[in-house]
Amino acid sequence: MSAADDAGAAVTVRGPARWQGARLSWGWLGTVPFFAFAILFLIAPTAYLVVGAFQDATGAFTLDNLAGLFSPDIVAAYRISIEVSVASAGLGAVIGFFLAYAIVHGGLPGWIRPTIVTFSGVASNFAGIPLAFAFLATLGRLGLVTLFLRDTFGINIYRMGFNVVSFWGLTVTYMYFQIPLMVLIIVPALDGLKREWREAALILGATKRQYWTNVALPVLLPSLLGCFLLLFANAFGAVATAYALTGSSLNIVPILLYAQIRGDVLYNPNLGYALAFGMILITGCSNLLYIVLRMRAERWQR
Repeated sequence: MSAADDAGAAVTVRGPARWQGARLSWGWLGTVPFFAFAILFLIAPTAYLVVGAFQDATGAFTLDNLAGLFSPDIVAAYRISIEVSVASAGLGAVIGFFLAYAIVHGGLPGWIRPTIVTFSGVASNFAGIPLAFAFLATLGRLGLVTLFLRDTFGINIYRMGFNVVSFWGLTVTYMYFQIPLMVLIIVPALDGLKREWREAALILGATKRQYWTNVALPVLLPSLLGCFLLLFANAFGAVATAYALTGSSLNIVPILLYAQIRGDVLYNPNLGYALAFGMILITGCSNLLYIVLRMRAERWQR
């Protein structure tokens, strides 16, 4: 038998063995819970909503639900939701970035960073009814801070135009979990700024401002834009906090969606599915752009 035949036989033997090892690998068992939860609680409900958006009450195909999205009330709801999401995402991104910079490059004591990061991990997941109650108890008309400012300094924030059950009240409430989320996301990007870049810039005579404007910020820009998009999607899809805080006084898409599916007056489930379909498109585009920008940022941080 020639050397070529021996090599071919070896390939023939090793190929099936390698394939059988991959087929019988138990490593895939660990991914079963992930795929099960993704299918049951993400893919299947999303598909159900998308199909329902193109059906009427009898199950027949229709485009009336999508046409209903262009009614004045629904367009106004989308506009307010986008404005709240942009405001909370923008303010949360700016404040969160400076907070993250302070704990990474600010020269603060070593115990500050783990403390803030730990708190951010908890606060970024604190939402819904407990968060709404906390802000009502703090900034409501009889809230702790409201009464303290009024009785101590004579400042009545409600006479000055503030109202926790309003656009800016909801924006400030959202910032409670937006800022910590920004900290958790941007800290690894700040850690990725190599010391050699700063040293090279200083050796070449660059000032600290020139280093940030010409080196650091261009490198961080994809991460910053991606974080803003993620915060936008996070705020746009929030429903429990907004409903518990404002009820039906603020016409945003999640509350209008809840009214269409579970309400007694505005009960049109298929229109609600269309509202959800519009939210899926907006948040999906935001998350897709975030993934693209995140991949671009990771190339610089390698």
